[in-house]
Amino acid sequence: MKISASFLSMKEDRMQELDRTTVDFLHVDVMDGEFVKEKSISNDEMALKLKDVTKPLDIHLMVKDVKSYIDFYKDLHPAFITFHYEATNDPMSIINYLRSLNIKVGLAINPGTPIDSILSYLDQVDLILVMSVYPGRGGQEFIRDTERKLNKLNHVRKIIYLNYKIEVDGGINDKTIEKVKDADIAVSGYFITSADDYQRQVNILKDDIAC
Repeated sequence: MKISASFLSMKEDRMQELDRTTVDFLHVDVMDGEFVKEKSISNDEMALKLKDVTKPLDIHLMVKDVKSYIDFYKDLHPAFITFHYEATNDPMSIINYLRSLNIKVGLAINPGTPIDSILSYLDQVDLILVMSVYPGRGGQEFIRDTERKLNKLNHVRKIIYLNYKIEVDGGINDKTIEKVKDADIAVSGYFITSADDYQRQVNILKDDIAC
């Protein structure tokens, strides 16, 4: 399992320190104040914050106007851009748009959205992001039903020979990471960035994965 570090809960600008850890991705939470109540810093400020990082970017769009945000974040050459199934009436048009830009496609679902809702898209995307908290705020508690969703996605992937990655986001710490071993990527934010020593926290997560 790989670790994607979210800096949503970072209290001070220690981006370079986070970038120097052994996390596999930096998870970039982008919020518009409409799809979720919270609003992240402006796109230009975000680009400036990420200017010198070396980790692959895992862009998570929690926005309604998905295409306009894609048009901005594509220039940061992300590893993935993930949008929410609930944010659009036509997910396939967004998938096709990302494909046309040669960007790997992620599709996210909120805690209340069943896996059955997205079955028809599983062969069209590179990544499925399962929210294990309600999107928008860091530091929330892990929602237990997430385990069942991850298990189902893993099962479906095996029986119909698909290659999408499974990512889980929200409430991931040293206690909950053992519950998400069906995931390929775990996003952890508060557990890492609320600590004084980021690398120590990353090591704890990676050690728990290895057990």
